[in-house]
Amino acid sequence: MAEPAVLLDQPAPHVARLLINRPLKRNAIDFDVREQMTVHLRGLLQDTSTRALVLGGVGGVFSAGGDVTSMQGLDEAKARARMQHIHVLCQLVAGARFPVVSAMEGIAAGAVVGLALLGDHVVGGPGTRVLFPFLRLGLAPDWGQLLTLPRKVGIGNARRILSRGEAVGGDEALRIGLLDELVADEDVMGAAVRRASELARLPQEAYSRMKQRLNHASGSLAEELAREESDQAVCLLGNDFQEGFAAFREKRAPDFVRQGGDQ
Repeated sequence: MAEPAVLLDQPAPHVARLLINRPLKRNAIDFDVREQMTVHLRGLLQDTSTRALVLGGVGGVFSAGGDVTSMQGLDEAKARARMQHIHVLCQLVAGARFPVVSAMEGIAAGAVVGLALLGDHVVGGPGTRVLFPFLRLGLAPDWGQLLTLPRKVGIGNARRILSRGEAVGGDEALRIGLLDELVADEDVMGAAVRRASELARLPQEAYSRMKQRLNHASGSLAEELAREESDQAVCLLGNDFQEGFAAFREKRAPDFVRQGGDQ
């Protein structure tokens, strides 16, 4: 029986992990990877015990990006179907109710960078190499990167690194904001799991609402105030606020995980 293209495990309580499992292809993303990630994500989003997700790859490599050989010989209909399949996964990651942390071990190229930028927190090491090969292949950036990358690093940095096509090392990636956290190369996955564990302890309803408003900015102050009115009306009546208030009154740390019904 063939090995699955994506492995699912639970490296810490309430934290799920999806690992791209194509070591002979440096974890390049093809249809099977996308499809298995999509299926796993849909299941995890229905599992209330999952409160955070880590994305990574096996063998100390995040991913060499999209599997270029699978892009050849497409007609327009197939090219559009390929992009639509990608966009299902993009929407699931961006809209996930829980925090998504990416472990950028070793090489992170193209498609998987887009996937990471749709999440919430990116961890890398000094040896991390982030690559944007699109223009060298005669392709425009995809996986949402012309929206997410400028938001992350600024439009000037985005234009520069996309145009040059050169690898961005871990130190530079941290400096320009592409990475949120820089740790020793051998600790990238461990640090990603630890960060996910910390994020899993946050109040889920409030975090999800905050995430959606950050991802979909209001067009005006009036719109933002209306959105925060609706969000706060829900949160103020919720169990998480009751726990947060009780913890404030009792001078202790809140336990939103137990409050949410998970032991």
